[in-house]
This record gives sequence, C-alpha cells and structure tokens, in this order.
Amino acid sequence: MITNGSERELIENMLDENRRALIETVRGLSDADARRRLVASLTTPISLIKHAAGAERIWFQRFWAELDEAECDGYSRRDEGTFAVADDESLAEVIAELERASQRSREIASRFDLDDTKESPREGVVSMRWTLLLMIQEFARHAGHGDILREQIDVPS
Repeated sequence: MITNGSERELIENMLDENRRALIETVRGLSDADARRRLVASLTTPISLIKHAAGAERIWFQRFWAELDEAECDGYSRRDEGTFAVADDESLAEVIAELERASQRSREIASRFDLDDTKESPREGVVSMRWTLLLMIQEFARHAGHGDILREQIDVPS
C-alpha cells in the first residue's frame, strides 16, 4: 500500500487496494458457497465480484472510453443485471473477469487527467477524480458486504 505520493498515485493505489479487498472476501470459497444466498437481495459472494466487473465496464469502458455495449468485455448496463452470474461460470472465472475489467479500467483512466470532466445523464458533470473516488467507495462498500457474507458462510454449523 502506498501512503505517500502524488494525489493520482494515492487515489489509484487506494482503488487497487479496495479491488483486492473485495476479491479477498471470496478467496478459498467453493463455487457452491460463493453462490449461497444469505440475504433477500441478489447479493451473493460471487455476484459481488460480477457486479464489480460490471461497474468497471460501466464507468470506464462505456462512460469514459465511450465504447458501445458490444465493444465491452461483458455486461455493462446500469441495472441489476450486473449481479447476474451464469450457472456455468465458476468463481475463478468471475474473479478473472473482474481482474480483466480492472486492468482495462486502469488503461482507460490513464488517458485522462484527474480534472478531465464529462457530462453524465444521471450525475451531471463528473471528473475522472470523482469517478476514481466513486469506485473506491463502491468497492469498499461491497468488500464490507463480502466480509459479512463470508462470516456467515465460515461459521461452523
């Protein structure tokens, strides 16, 4: 973890730390445990990872890079579909999907300055700085969800 550096280095490092923290909440789970529904929503350990990959694509591939949906490397609509995991997808595959989407996000983000802005239909004018901070918030929140789900799964019966 970087604790001193430029604003960009600190923000990007914190985002990467939260990406890693989210993935760590599912490491070592069986595919069956990763799919366990322990809450009323669509939130499962594996669906949190799938949703995070979708969030990466929505903000970096669709919004900042302005790619069409067909050009994205997976689901990229702003709806509950980001939580949908196909029956034949393994936890390892979904983790790899998030890692690929994160790498692509890093590449796209590197093309912009923190102060570069774009108009978002929902949020108004947003900067790259805001987007990176949003993703830190998103992944930190979901890592917390993942920690709670993991606690429930790991409790001996």
